[in-house]
Amino acid sequence: MTILHITPEQTYEIRHRVMWPDQPFDYVKLANDNEGLHFGYFVDGKLISVISGFFNEETKEAQFRKFATLQEFQGKGYGSQLLSHLIVELTSLGATRIWCNARVNATALYERFGMHKTNQMFTKLGIDYVVMEKVI
Repeated sequence: MTILHITPEQTYEIRHRVMWPDQPFDYVKLANDNEGLHFGYFVDGKLISVISGFFNEETKEAQFRKFATLQEFQGKGYGSQLLSHLIVELTSLGATRIWCNARVNATALYERFGMHKTNQMFTKLGIDYVVMEKVI
């Protein structure tokens, strides 16, 4: 089991398969992917979980996006280890606020990392989201 820095392109298949399988493949690509930090969790050499972080030097805020773990590997702690790794990385860059657009059904995971729900909510393609944040 290893966490490695990966390219944006390496994230696309898992993003698509886990998050938006009913959308075109390009739907999971972000315009600013080349500006992000992308990490992957590998088990026996197989990429099973991905996360992307975007740090704003000016505001000292960081957002993580496109956090996805293959279904057969969910609930085993791999994603939690990956998120912990990214939080450490973003904090080491100087992030004083880390936030995400969390699917409402996944908020308990983020709360375990000290994140709190804000009053910002929205719906995208029938999925409810809430902005969650951790102020450091």
